[in-house]
Amino acid sequence: MQETIERLREVSLSVPVPVELPDDDDLVVIEEEILLPMPRDLKTFLKEVSDVVYGSIEPVTASDPYLHTHLPEVTATAWSEGVERHLIVICADRGTYYCMTPEGEVVHWVDGELTEGSWQDIWQWAREVWLES
Repeated sequence: MQETIERLREVSLSVPVPVELPDDDDLVVIEEEILLPMPRDLKTFLKEVSDVVYGSIEPVTASDPYLHTHLPEVTATAWSEGVERHLIVICADRGTYYCMTPEGEVVHWVDGELTEGSWQDIWQWAREVWLES
């Protein structure tokens, strides 16, 4: 995990208005909005690297409800498109969704169903998908 965080920090692009990292209170509000508890790794991901700008995909964010990457909005949109209600979206990518299961596994939702693509945790997904985008 720490190695992935460091790598993301190294490659992060400088932007004129950076996204703020959320605090624990922000994460409690999000859990209340989506009516689901977030896995520990997702909370750590949001608190440590949700401000990173890199590659061609944009993972969800948690501190600014007006951003198009705000987790509750992205997840609600995905649910309205058929993503299973127990999954939390971590990234929307051109009509497909990378989602986290309650156990912390990351799965890929495409065209109304789960694909065979999965990652044991969000850190493996970040290395193999986000950093390669």
